[in-house]
Amino acid sequence: MKREALIRDLTAYARKHNLSFKVDKVGGKGSHYRVTLGDETTTVQSGELSPFLVRRIRKQLKVNPA
Repeated sequence: MKREALIRDLTAYARKHNLSFKVDKVGGKGSHYRVTLGDETTTVQSGELSPFLVRRIRKQLKVNPA
């Protein structure tokens, strides 16, 4: 899954569950983004994300795995 696809999924999840969602393109190092969903924050790298990494990001943001 590409990073942009994950961000689209997380945006839809935030809208559905009435949560705040923010992508900070400056706060991360290099090509990484800082993503905040509700009260949880994590870092998302660029490019293709492995299924394991997608599950880990969703777990860190307390989102049910899709």
